[in-house]
Amino acid sequence: MSAATADRLLSSQRKLGQRGLSTTRAGTLLKQQIPIRTFEEWNETQPGYLEADLVAHCGTDIDGGYLYTLTLTDVATGWTECLPLLYRSQETVLAALQQARLLFPFPILGIDTDNGGEFINEAVIAYCEQAHISFTRGRPYLKNDQCFVEQKNGAIVRQVVGYNRLVGEQAYRQLTELYRALRLYVNCFQPSMKLQAKQRDGKKVRCVYDPAKTPLQRLLLTGVLSAQKHQELLEVAHALDPIRLFQQVVQLQQAVFRCAVGCSPFLSSLPSVPLRVFSVERCATRKISVEGSIPDPAAGLQTLYREQERRKRVLGWRRTHKDPFEGEWEQILSWLVANPERSSGDIFRELQRRSPGRYQPLQIRTLQRGMRKIRAYLLETVEEQWQAEVIHGRSPQPVSSAANPARSF
Repeated sequence: MSAATADRLLSSQRKLGQRGLSTTRAGTLLKQQIPIRTFEEWNETQPGYLEADLVAHCGTDIDGGYLYTLTLTDVATGWTECLPLLYRSQETVLAALQQARLLFPFPILGIDTDNGGEFINEAVIAYCEQAHISFTRGRPYLKNDQCFVEQKNGAIVRQVVGYNRLVGEQAYRQLTELYRALRLYVNCFQPSMKLQAKQRDGKKVRCVYDPAKTPLQRLLLTGVLSAQKHQELLEVAHALDPIRLFQQVVQLQQAVFRCAVGCSPFLSSLPSVPLRVFSVERCATRKISVEGSIPDPAAGLQTLYREQERRKRVLGWRRTHKDPFEGEWEQILSWLVANPERSSGDIFRELQRRSPGRYQPLQIRTLQRGMRKIRAYLLETVEEQWQAEVIHGRSPQPVSSAANPARSF
């Protein structure tokens, strides 16, 4: 009997096992709701429409935990912001997007990403809807749909940070300081040519570019800024010394290189090195106003009780069945505080070594759900690093907590 004959004879029996319709939206269905935007459809002349992508600082081995960089590039002006991530998740990406809205000197109107799960998820989509940010995606396996940000990944992130493996909070903080200096150098003093047209002559293709301009020059020529903001950006550019700024970029780059580890994912412990901090005063020819949120040392004491109560709520979420990791969550929390980049698989194997025979392979799903809650708590309590910036945007309107992944579990 052939397989086709067997299928035909059993078709009536298989119909009896059908279930009711489900309205659950799987990942592919969620992807279907996001419009596609190809590289040929970018004709934006208004600043605010960005392409976003992640760069992995994994060295030569993708196993284990390591840092990422979220690169955001404005299509019209080329203005680029880079933000480091301790690990890849929808929570860290969403937190970085919120921070990016404070760094861009113009409102973010739209974001175009690839099809990664860190972008295509309910939390990011809900945030964009409530913040009135249009959200589009490229076609799968076609990197040219994100050609603008892919070019910046190579020309900025890989050119400056390189291909080393970066792990841990020390490397994360040092990379943040590097990007604080790099954003001023790239956006104010590094000109680039923008492709205007391609002319084909037989087998030859001739590319036509516009005159080289810096992203700041392109932004000022658009005329979308207010007179006050226009004058403010001009004063910042005239006050900065590009040579001294570049010297600081080189020093911070060397500090990041010292944080690099070997290609093995298990070599994540390095001796602590002093953090080199970017100083805008050292590269300014005259005093310029610095604006940002400077943390109050007494604020931590005032909110200590509130953080302790939140920590109890995080570790005491409602269980619908017996918790196989009961009594271990405090230890898991301490591991994530010390090494936030550790994966669920790494921690699960550590627990199995501590208690042989106690944990079954399928129980890793429970661990993953708990770690998401803990990481959301850590994102809420992490100290803000972008403390003072000379080029910044206006604080966006607060978004409803429904889009906050820390409260959506």
